[in-house]
Formats: sequence, structure tokens, C-alpha cells
Amino acid sequence: MKSITVSLGQAQGTFAPGVTVKEVLDALAPDVPALCAMRGGVCLQLNERLDADAALEPLTYEDEEGRRVYERSLRFLFLLSMKRLYPGKRVRMLNSVGHGLYIRMAEGAMGHDMAKALQEDMQRLAEADLPFERETWTREEAIAYFEKEGWPDKAELLRYRPRDRITMYRINGLCEYFYGAMLPSTGYVRGFYVKPHFPGVALMFPSPEDPQTPAPYVSRAKFLRVYSTSQQWCGILGAENAADVNKMIQQGRMREFIRINEALHDKSIAGIADEILRRRARIVMIFGPSSSGKTTFAHRLSVHLRVLGLKPRLISLDDFYLDRKAVPLEDDGKPDLEHINALDVPLLSECLEGLLSGRTVNLPRYDFTTGSRAPQGQTLTLGPDEPLLLEGIHAMNDLITSELPEQLTYGIYVSALGCVNLDDHNRIRTTDVRLLRRIVRDMRFRNTSPRQTIDMWPKVRQGEERWIFPNQEKADVMFNTSLHYELPVLKTIAYELLLGIPSTAPEYLVARRLLKVLHYFLPVDGAVMDEIPPLSILREFIGECSFYDMH
Repeated sequence: MKSITVSLGQAQGTFAPGVTVKEVLDALAPDVPALCAMRGGVCLQLNERLDADAALEPLTYEDEEGRRVYERSLRFLFLLSMKRLYPGKRVRMLNSVGHGLYIRMAEGAMGHDMAKALQEDMQRLAEADLPFERETWTREEAIAYFEKEGWPDKAELLRYRPRDRITMYRINGLCEYFYGAMLPSTGYVRGFYVKPHFPGVALMFPSPEDPQTPAPYVSRAKFLRVYSTSQQWCGILGAENAADVNKMIQQGRMREFIRINEALHDKSIAGIADEILRRRARIVMIFGPSSSGKTTFAHRLSVHLRVLGLKPRLISLDDFYLDRKAVPLEDDGKPDLEHINALDVPLLSECLEGLLSGRTVNLPRYDFTTGSRAPQGQTLTLGPDEPLLLEGIHAMNDLITSELPEQLTYGIYVSALGCVNLDDHNRIRTTDVRLLRRIVRDMRFRNTSPRQTIDMWPKVRQGEERWIFPNQEKADVMFNTSLHYELPVLKTIAYELLLGIPSTAPEYLVARRLLKVLHYFLPVDGAVMDEIPPLSILREFIGECSFYDMH
């Protein structure tokens, strides 16, 4: 029998056809705690067999795809324990809570006793090292199974699946589908904790820094409140899962859906404007991660403040960038534009102090084409009815806020916190929605290809983890810019672009992951696109926003 050659970086070995990925990794990289492996742009499970020459790259818990494989397997373990201990009870897996996942039952609450019982049963299942058995079903077989199990959301979603075959996983009579690769067995799932979090539970998993231990729960009360509001909006809009949105498209109700969704946004922004007026805030700090729609939110908030008789002035922290040659460098020697020290913080503090004192100040203007401060800035004086809206990712950084009188400031955290799931057991990650927004915007307005955007995204995420997320609870209020109708719109624009990324490209893994989400949404026609208001936050990404001349 002819042998195959498998390489792992500089290491290389010959093996018999049919060797598993795990056997190869054990032979060539025995000290690497791999959870899966990359071949080209495809993630392979450890128990997958190789029948041809291949170049592999092991992925551990430190890699994002490795963590996703781990989380899928942990969710299966949780569902198996639910079926064993509480058969007939439906759960919905909702939003992230730090290094964890918030889960609720469809009906009723999950108390301390329930959380403890699930933890103990999951621990027993992990120690039993049960295999995740991989099976290939037809779509019709999967639909029939999910209908029988009382999971209509999954059955309905699969009717939109473009492929007839589906990879299912089985343990002890429970079968599930998780839209991605899994671990070989429950024994790989060691670090987890089921924490009571009334009315649900938080399923905690490890942080990348300590893959063996469940991360401690960190309270984020404001973050969870805004998610709770978004879940209420799901009820108002009748859209919890992808299939709900697709039904609206098929039934011709999408335009009404957009109007109601946008009205909820407008009502929420109006409430924030009322609170700013009541607080008599002089400086409103608007911050949040990339592609959250901060700039459009700031403009819309300005409109509502004008309705209340105020005359807000808007400035961007981007104009306080240092010249490119003075910006701190990353490990690879490139400028780190996410770093707080990329801004001229002393100048910013001086300007803000002057404005609060009623003086006229000279504000800089940054020219991104030259990477330096423009020769001409602008002068600004704040009147008594002119609050300053300061927008930028570092707006609530201590180096900036510590220089300001707390009673005169108001912080707003803005992010796209997606709340429409694929189905009850599979959420759509917020970071994936923001990446889709950015791919569309960069392609349309920045002459940047999807591959380039995907390539730089990890650095953007690193900056967010370091500079933005630790400050989010400092905000006075949080605003969710996510729109329940946006994924069909983004699919209409981005789908073919992502399909064009070749399987040999380093960006293919992420493109394929995004396509797996978009597969399950129907595209929309021109009439639906025309219904999106010119002031919508989504217009910042798809174009024709009336706030920006460039659109």
C-alpha cells in the first residue's frame, strides 16, 4: 500500500492511508495540545482520516477556531445533560457573558439546584469520554428527527439549507447539528462550570490564557440589560431565529419589519437624548468596537438633541492621532493605531478643559491619506446649550475621563450585539456580524477587498479586547446597534464576494464560517433595500446614508 506524506511546519512524516489527524499530530507534534487542525482553509477534526498527502497546522485553545470547536462540543454536552435530567425542557442559547454563554429555558427558570445537577452530570459525561459519533444524514432525515424531538426551530431552518446532506453528531440517542467541526469525544471537554444566573445559567468555559480551568464569571450588569432589551425586541418583532426572518421575506412582510425595527432604534435613541438633557451633560462620550455604527449613532443622537433645543457639536477622536511616525509599533513593526498612545492625549485634555471653561480652542484635523495632522484644523467654542459629542474607541479610557469632571460627562457604549440566532442552540456571534458589516463597508468605500479586511480583523479584535471591552461597564448607558433584518441585507451584498475567496487562501476559513451563517438567510430584493431609511445605522455600511457626503 502506497504511503502518504504529511507535513507539519518543518516536520514531516510518512503514514499509511487512513491515518487520523490525531495520530499524525501525536507523531509530529506530541507536545502540542491540539483540538483540531487546518488543511488549507478547512478545519479538520482530530478523528478525521487522511488518504492523501497533506500539510497540516495544529490549532489549540489559543486559536479562535480551536475555541469554537471546544465550545460546540461543550454545548452538546450541556444539551445531553438536559435531555438526561430534564427531558422535554427546551433551552435557548443566547449571548456571551465574558468567557461563557448565557442559557435560558423556553419556559420557567433554572435555579441553583438545576445548575448543580447539570454540572455534576456533565462532569460524569466528560469523565466517561464518550465519542461524538459523526454521521451523514439527508436533510429530510434531519428535519424529521428535529420535529420528533420538539425542536421546530431547527427543523424549519434546515428547509433553507442549500445542500441535501448534513453532518450530524450522536451521543447516547441525542443527535445534533452545530454548523462546524467537533472534538472527538467528551473527554476533551474538561474546563467548564455551570453557574446559576437567574432566570437562566451561565455556561463558563476557559479563557485562552488558562485552557484547563473555567474562567471566573465577571458581572456585566449593563451589558446583560441591553441584551435583555434586545430579546424583548425579538418578541415584539417576532424574530428570534433565522427561519423567522426568512418567513417574513417569503410572505412579503420584510418592509414592515424594517420600519418597526428602525422605530425601536429611534425610540431608544430618543430616550438617551432625554437623559442627557436631564443630566445637563456637557461632554457625551460615545465609544465601542469596530463596525458598531458609532458615527451614525452620534449623528442620530445629535438630531434628537436638536429636537430638545440643544445644539450639539460633534468631534472625533480620530482627529487627535499622532503623526504616523510617532505612533507606537506592534510586534511586527507596524503602527498600532488601536493603542491609546496613538492619540495625542495631552492635547485632547487641553482642548476639552478649554471647551468646558468657555474658551475658544483650536482643534486638530487628521489626514489619513498622509498619516499626519492637516495644516488647517478648526476653532470651536461651546455655548451653554451646546453639548460636545466625543466619538471614538477610547472615549471612556481612564487617561481621558480622569481629566474631566464626572458630573458633566455622560458615557454611551455602542455595539452591534446580535440577538437573532440560527436556531435555539446556535447563536450568531456578534464579532461575525461586525466583520460582515466591515467587509461590506471596506469594499464599497475604502477600496479594500474582503480578503484584506479578514486579514486585518484579528488585530482589530486584539485592540478591542485590550482597550474597549474592559471599559464598557463604565458607560452610563449601552445602545445595541444590531438590526434584526440586517443579515439578509448583508448577505445580498457580501455572499458572492465571500464565495470568490479561493480555498487555498489563508482567509478561506473565516470566509467559509461566515458563509455557513449566510447560507441560512434568504437574500432580499431592491424594494426591501429601498425601505432601509437613509438615517439607518445600517446605511453606514451599505451606503446612501444622508449623514455622509461620500455616500
